[in-house]
Parts: sequence; structure tokens; C-alpha cells
Amino acid sequence: MKFSTVIGTALVLGLLLAPLSGCDKGPAQRAGENVDDAVEKAGDSLERAGDRIQDAGRDARD
Repeated sequence: MKFSTVIGTALVLGLLLAPLSGCDKGPAQRAGENVDDAVEKAGDSLERAGDRIQDAGRDARD
């Protein structure tokens, strides 16, 4: 349950910060791209953590 809350929070942050990526060239666009990259990396990390948790749960059942 907690894992899905983290994923949901990351997605909401990504949606809220997405308009920054549409700015004209300049510091705002670079900041938006950096935020997009950070959110994507966080999502990937959370996905890997979730996979590890699921694997650990399967191993514990066996």
C-alpha cells in the first residue's frame, strides 16, 4: 500500500511540473528538463525497489 502511495506522489509531481518543460529556451526550460529527468529517475528507482520487494515476498513464501 505504501509503495503505491509513493508512485502516485511521483506521478502527481511529474504532472504538476510538466508545464515547465514547455518553456522557451532558457533557464526555465533547463530547470524543467532537470526536474523531468529527476522525476523519471525517481520513478525508475521506485519501480526497481518494488520489483525487489515483490521478489523478496515470493522468496519468503517459497
